[in-house]
Amino acid sequence: MAPWSGDDQVGRRGRGTHVLTPGETRFARSGEVDVAYQVVGEGDRDLLVGIGWASHLELLWELPETVHFLERLGRMGRLILFDARGTGLSDRPPGSPSVEELVPDAVAVLDAAGSERAVVVGWLDKAALALALAAHHPERVTALVLGEACASMRPRPGHPSGLGADDGERVAAAVESGAWGTAALLPWIAPGVAHDPRVAAWWRRWERMSATPNTAASLWRTMLDLDLRHLVPAVRAPALLLHRAGTSLVPLESVQWLADALAEARVVELPGSDIPAFFGDTDTLMDEVEDFLAGTRTGSDADRRVLTMLVTDVVGSTEQAARLGDRRWDELVAWHHQEVRALLARHGGREIDTAGDGFLAVFDLPSRALTCALAVRDHLAAHGLTIRAGLHAGEVVQGPTSVRGLAVHVAARVAATATAGQVRTTSTVRDLVLGAPLVLEPCGSTPLKGVPGTWELWVAGPHSDGPVDAGRATPRPPQG
Repeated sequence: MAPWSGDDQVGRRGRGTHVLTPGETRFARSGEVDVAYQVVGEGDRDLLVGIGWASHLELLWELPETVHFLERLGRMGRLILFDARGTGLSDRPPGSPSVEELVPDAVAVLDAAGSERAVVVGWLDKAALALALAAHHPERVTALVLGEACASMRPRPGHPSGLGADDGERVAAAVESGAWGTAALLPWIAPGVAHDPRVAAWWRRWERMSATPNTAASLWRTMLDLDLRHLVPAVRAPALLLHRAGTSLVPLESVQWLADALAEARVVELPGSDIPAFFGDTDTLMDEVEDFLAGTRTGSDADRRVLTMLVTDVVGSTEQAARLGDRRWDELVAWHHQEVRALLARHGGREIDTAGDGFLAVFDLPSRALTCALAVRDHLAAHGLTIRAGLHAGEVVQGPTSVRGLAVHVAARVAATATAGQVRTTSTVRDLVLGAPLVLEPCGSTPLKGVPGTWELWVAGPHSDGPVDAGRATPRPPQG
């Protein structure tokens, strides 16, 4: 079997060390309406988060991009997520509520979550809701993080910028005439991901589960009629206004008008054309949010580590499986896994993934990785099982059960070049272990599939002062 290729994501999730799990959906009563919400994570700061236009709390956790967005937000405090009335899991009464009619719903969610004050995060109409909440209940709002926010969606006297009435009505008409639930609007909303079949399939479900076409069109028209200019002077909370330069829905001039009218606001224009924050360059956008709320910019670098990757593979596994039969081969693989895991623990390695009879493990020190690789090779060889292995050290993004990055692919490609019984390393590992009691001999330069450049590789031998100690072995399953 070929060694683990590095082509697939390793582990359950490789997007960061701050892993959130979906909160249990609960309901807050606001008058006669039940509003669905979730409380996720913990921290000294509460963040009330509304997703623009239509939403569905539980589908929000089914796409890696949306989860990554929430994980970045979750580093800054406890998240309180909600579906506005009319969408998702909340009640869907007739008609489309105005932004100010949604304010009591937001207060009810804060009360139900036990939050006295919160940072309010929202895009589009939820940004408008955040402004209305801050105007009517300033005691409940510590700050505002607003995406594609404006006081008026249409040009009006004193507010010259906005979306043209004809353009807005064309979207509403498309929603009503069959576009809703088909992702037909995705190229306009998020052109950067519109041609990704995985995202498009999720988006179709997102539309269908969030609202009916009638409701979606009604909510859209309500958003187009938005005019909060009379409330803006009452908003005293500091605000961060985020705008992506390539979006056509909200002009920069409208965002700047709002910033100038607020008591304390800052506009950050970012590259990109995707309206939702969870598409496009989410990390750059979230760096601005983190800087605004916490004064830091740890960004995705908070998840990066320099590690040594070890990739192993049993040589001739297909032939052995055919010779032994399924049951005996499964016994042999189970024994192999048991022995490799014991040696990883002995040498300070952490198992990340297995692919059939191969392992991917990481080490903090390259010398330990090399010593472990030799121990695994020699121990298994003593029991008639031959492996090959590859090592590389580099910067990776590390999650609690995953690593990802080019360095992982390099280690897998190095292992693929090794012959039976060989432990090969890159020059990076060789340079890092200079002075250690290890023998490394050059074996030439070679291109690595899918990796730029030509790589000088080295073959590792045993310790110069004697054979590697593999520890006490578990008897190998019978092979006859």
